[in-house]
Amino acid sequence: MKRALLLAFALVLPISACGAPATVQAQRLMIPSPTGPHPVGTVSVHLTDQSRQDPWTTSGAKRELMVSLWYPAKDAQNHKVAPWLPKAAADRYLEDNGLKPGSVLLDTTDGHEGAPIDQGLGKLPVILYSPGANASRAYGTGVVEELASRGYVVVTIDHTYDAAVVEFPDGRVETGPEVTDFAKAVEVRVADVRFVLDQLPTLDKAHVFDLQRIGMFGHSLGGAATSSAMYADKRIRAGLGLDGAVFGKVAQSGLDRPYLVVDTEGKGGISTNPALRTFWDGLRGWRLNLTLKGAAHNSFGDDVLLIPMSAKPLGLSKAEVEEIVGTIPAERALAFQKAYPLAFFDLHLRKQKEPLLDGPSPAFPEVAYRR
Repeated sequence: MKRALLLAFALVLPISACGAPATVQAQRLMIPSPTGPHPVGTVSVHLTDQSRQDPWTTSGAKRELMVSLWYPAKDAQNHKVAPWLPKAAADRYLEDNGLKPGSVLLDTTDGHEGAPIDQGLGKLPVILYSPGANASRAYGTGVVEELASRGYVVVTIDHTYDAAVVEFPDGRVETGPEVTDFAKAVEVRVADVRFVLDQLPTLDKAHVFDLQRIGMFGHSLGGAATSSAMYADKRIRAGLGLDGAVFGKVAQSGLDRPYLVVDTEGKGGISTNPALRTFWDGLRGWRLNLTLKGAAHNSFGDDVLLIPMSAKPLGLSKAEVEEIVGTIPAERALAFQKAYPLAFFDLHLRKQKEPLLDGPSPAFPEVAYRR
């Protein structure tokens, strides 16, 4: 049946099943609002790396990326909220995943487009986000908005032709074949990340980015990209992988900077993945491994909401949904995403004491700790 269902690194909606209901009332993806004290602003930016030809095409075109900046905003009420995906990208996304137009609405977030950044907060730490393979930078919107509401600048990256769908300002919508060469994909992503790091001074129109406090996180292949980018570039001071594997030299060499490994029982984490175990043993700085019980590979990011709400139009059974997003209640998966990345970056980019990372917390009984 649905091939995407079992992809180890995929973050895509499964392709529609035979016999799916003909008419289902449309549902809107509603990501819980961030809990921080600041309203969230966002802006999308088109970047072109003139030094590289795109490695996924044969056209000779330069490598193009779309990124979004999310940040604490000022006077956000006069700016409309951004869609989860822009319309042309959303329409293509639904079409590619066998969903009828309008069956799932992807038209709202808590990010206010073009709202001015709050310069009164001083220098702000910067975090990069890389999504899973065949996914989109939109998939991390919930956790990204939370970080922005707490005073971080977050730069989310679409890795073109590896991403599910990318819309450019000229109206082009680019997709790509399903990623199967994960080692190549990680190499390309590392080059993308380093290019984005080079662009940060230009992107910092208000001169508030603290380029001495840069972190990175990602889900699945984005987690692999995080560890490899840290190995390649010392500008990234701390990293977090959400159920991500490791590829390349970093798997054997480890890292000398803080790293948080989040894994699940079903996919197989440190205890069953030899490469991840070798990477873990090679971590020479601060390290922590958290296992989220009851979670599955796609319990991280907005998938934990998107896939269950798409189950009816796709004709997915309860068992099929649980195979993708686990048995953990969505509200608990979302609570984890709001709390732990924030605690990690607060500790390592802001040097704030974070008891949540010290050991088991009664507020999160589903989280197991390993040092």
